[in-house]
Amino acid sequence: MALDTKNKLKLGVFLLSVAICILTAILGELSLQLLVLVSVGILVIIYFFSEFEKSVLGLLIIRSSLDLFSAQQLPALYGVGIEFLAILFVIVLIITGHSIQTDKFWLFLMSWALFQSMWLILMLVGGLGFDDSYLSESIREWVRLLLWPTIYLLVMQLKGRVSPSRIISSMFFSLPIPLVVALYQIRSGELRVFSTFGHANAFATFLLLFIVLAWWKLNNTQGHKWLWIALISTLAFFLVSTKALFSLVMLSICMLVITISKVSPLKLISGLLLIVFVIGLFASSEFGQERLESVQKTPLGNPEITVSRAILNSEIDSNSFNWRLSQWHKVLKAWEKHPNFGYGLGLSMQSIDSKYLPHNEYIRAMVEGGIVGLGAFLTFFIALFLRTLNLYRSASDHKPRQDLCLSLSALIAATMIGMITENIWGHTVFLFYFFALLPITGWEWTDDSISSSKITSFP
Repeated sequence: MALDTKNKLKLGVFLLSVAICILTAILGELSLQLLVLVSVGILVIIYFFSEFEKSVLGLLIIRSSLDLFSAQQLPALYGVGIEFLAILFVIVLIITGHSIQTDKFWLFLMSWALFQSMWLILMLVGGLGFDDSYLSESIREWVRLLLWPTIYLLVMQLKGRVSPSRIISSMFFSLPIPLVVALYQIRSGELRVFSTFGHANAFATFLLLFIVLAWWKLNNTQGHKWLWIALISTLAFFLVSTKALFSLVMLSICMLVITISKVSPLKLISGLLLIVFVIGLFASSEFGQERLESVQKTPLGNPEITVSRAILNSEIDSNSFNWRLSQWHKVLKAWEKHPNFGYGLGLSMQSIDSKYLPHNEYIRAMVEGGIVGLGAFLTFFIALFLRTLNLYRSASDHKPRQDLCLSLSALIAATMIGMITENIWGHTVFLFYFFALLPITGWEWTDDSISSSKITSFP
């Protein structure tokens, strides 16, 4: 929808006022380098409003490559920037008299994120295990949590203007740079490939999401199916290269949920073949064999080994499974000192003076937020699962949309299992793309929305 003259004038005056305020605040006081940075930011704002749809799709595409510049704080700057743009966007819509596209689930996400700010207030009044000297770290975590409703809101504004299929297709352009970097790392002899991400496990969940998306494309695209088969095989190869055992479990859960629910022999066999292919690749590597053998030295693989003995063994062996048991024991002991509200957002490592996260998101939620925080955490994921499940049932008249709802349900189920042993809640990129996909499952899809769409300017 095009802006009329009156609204253009309102928008122009507002953006000019923002630019003047920013420049006035820094002129003569800050460095030339920061002045240039702010000037670039102003240009980004102008482009964001003049080419809104392209800007949102571009923001989705570039996120997968930003963790390369974590030392320069670029991912954090991106997160704050996108939230600032979203706030500015909402203000402009109000000024110009346009409606804001939302749904009931966005209100839940936003309410949940705002509820998390209670731990910031509790820290200020001395109601947590840590005092306000840790406030900056908790604020950083809270700002990260605000990303989920923020990207959900921005994608919602594309409703009726960009097709769901185009949004999903655009996301695949976020793959080339991470895959090229991963290939370079493999050729360089990197033991565990982490690509543009901070850790191999974060790269693994990112690949898992796109394997599921590519599977959706394979089953809802006419012609050239071999391209999607080739992409799935390529992503599976890189997934194995991360040496992340938990990702194999998550992939198996996803494929089983997606294929069994459709009761199609061909799809079931295809899903099982993918699982066998990936596990076979993993088991054929030396690292994979060592990881599988290490399971036999844990209570899970050897009933004769007690949990207490496994914790003691973790001090002398390099078994990551036993180490997890020891880490959980320490975190739970710390939680017992502040059981109701915990220590504060993002402070699980500090609670036991460790360099490592608990490797169990339920225990992490409990030590950071206490019983109340754990309840909020479980409510969040149960609501996510019920949302996608209800949309799946209501989308029976449109197969692509229903299949996407099922795919996201499978990812949620796999994530809830994977969080038992991994720090998936900290995989910002994986969750970022997940919450970018979630809103389009609630749209009414048409045949035209699958095949094509037109990019327009704001708003």
